[in-house]
Amino acid sequence: MKTLNPVIIFGASGLGKAAFDIFQSNNVVIYGFLDDDKSLHKTEIGDVSILGETDNDGFLKLIGQKCDAFVALDNNKERESIVNMLIEKRKVMPVNAIHATATISNVAVLGHGNYIGAAAVVNSFAEVGSHCILNAQSLIEYEAKLGDFVQVGAGSKVGAGATLENGVFLGAGVIVVPGITIGKNARIGAGSVVIGDVKAGKTLFGNPAKEIEK
Repeated sequence: MKTLNPVIIFGASGLGKAAFDIFQSNNVVIYGFLDDDKSLHKTEIGDVSILGETDNDGFLKLIGQKCDAFVALDNNKERESIVNMLIEKRKVMPVNAIHATATISNVAVLGHGNYIGAAAVVNSFAEVGSHCILNAQSLIEYEAKLGDFVQVGAGSKVGAGATLENGVFLGAGVIVVPGITIGKNARIGAGSVVIGDVKAGKTLFGNPAKEIEK
């Protein structure tokens, strides 16, 4: 992870605290948190203050000059809204947050603003888009492809050559067999084993994973 500037973290809930740990594991200074929950303002995580709301111009103006930004919101709509705001207002992309114990192949491709947790692995020639969340001990095998805003639960395994399109959600402990495609915004329940292609927007659960009727 390459950032020399202090980082402002958007979001002070669970993912924000995990991002705090990641940046500390890389000896990156955290300038502060921004969160829209006013009850959190003027409190601290570790020794770092929650400074104000996510649209606070006084702190936003630091981003791109004195500070970098990371968006630690696990709701994709909220995450995308903050990312778009940073691009439009500050002309910057969030940095990656990669835990010091994660393993990223030198020939893997990473976009921007990704969260990659402790002991996660991204293998050779895998492609990870932007603003994805790869939780602890997840595995992205060689030549797998992830779109943007993909979430991979703790301990999940994405097989070689598999494709996860934009907005796909995998719960904890999911296994995706090699070579299949999971369509945009599909959701796979925790512990499921996905053995065939999944259409966009569908929700699956089980071993083997089957579509859940809404």
